[in-house]
Amino acid sequence: MEMDERKIRILQAIINDYINYGEPVGSRTIAKKYDLGISSATIRNEMADLEEMGFIEQLHTSSGRKPSDKGYRLYVDRLMQISNLTFEEEEAIKNYLIDIAFYEVDKIVRTATNILSELTKLTSIVKAPSVQRSSIKLIQLMSLDKGSILSTIITDSGIIKHNLIKVRNTIDTNKLLTLNNILNKSLAGVTVQQISLDFLFNLKQQLTGYEEIFDAIIPVLYESLVNNEYDNVYTQGSTNIFNYPEYNNIDKAKEFLGLVNNEESLKNLLDQGSIHGKLSVKIGQENFIECAKECSIITATYSYNGGTLGTIGVIGPTRIHYAKVITVLDSIVNVINNNISKIYDNSP
Repeated sequence: MEMDERKIRILQAIINDYINYGEPVGSRTIAKKYDLGISSATIRNEMADLEEMGFIEQLHTSSGRKPSDKGYRLYVDRLMQISNLTFEEEEAIKNYLIDIAFYEVDKIVRTATNILSELTKLTSIVKAPSVQRSSIKLIQLMSLDKGSILSTIITDSGIIKHNLIKVRNTIDTNKLLTLNNILNKSLAGVTVQQISLDFLFNLKQQLTGYEEIFDAIIPVLYESLVNNEYDNVYTQGSTNIFNYPEYNNIDKAKEFLGLVNNEESLKNLLDQGSIHGKLSVKIGQENFIECAKECSIITATYSYNGGTLGTIGVIGPTRIHYAKVITVLDSIVNVINNNISKIYDNSP
């Protein structure tokens, strides 16, 4: 059976209507609301063909049709039209993200989940960069005032950690510079996973005369790096799912909330479509986790200097506004990448 232009126009009308209203669509609705130039009877026959081809489905004998996962896939791949952000949406992203250019990378992506959830009215998810898998590129110690030192740790994946360290006495500038050089010579290129208590003990042997500073700095650095969890996953807006009537069913809602509160499942879902530099759309049965098979997950990677740092996206029912979500997500990822480049390239 051929998927001709008329069938495509009818399918597009069904999907648009169902996305907007969440109600199964009948032939009379299509005939009244969409100027297709064909009768309700003709539309009904074409809908029967579309159902046989697997692009739409009928929940009950007397009900209208709704798009199937296959129908949504055709829509995303061929039919939807990507629109631009409104002025208000562009300003919202700027207000959230432009002013955090000097924050740490994980703070940037966590902030991004807030605006992504707000603009899409969906649950946003992000996998932050893994500190442990990074190697140290630079450690910078800078005296702020009497008894206070600011440490900045930069890794090869662009992760930046700032820590305020308290010491009993003011540190001489030359002594601090010497300590900087020793730490960078010893730690540059070392992965966080390689930093152990034995490693730190051996390092201390090189710091004769700097014991007080070492004892103040190392615990803070160790806590900042080693005790970070692997690939933290953050979510925002999980209750947005209740904006969709299909989740008024308490069991269905509990299943969804259980999914978004299961960090391991979210990591796997983010990884399934993670392709550097490309946006991924997984629809319904395309998701390999059982409780996500009635959901759509749209994700994109954020990166620095050609290397993927993490993944950010949204999860919701299959009838989400794909074109709008894709536009918002793509814009937010561009801002994240720009901010990461800014803080990394301008760091000492």
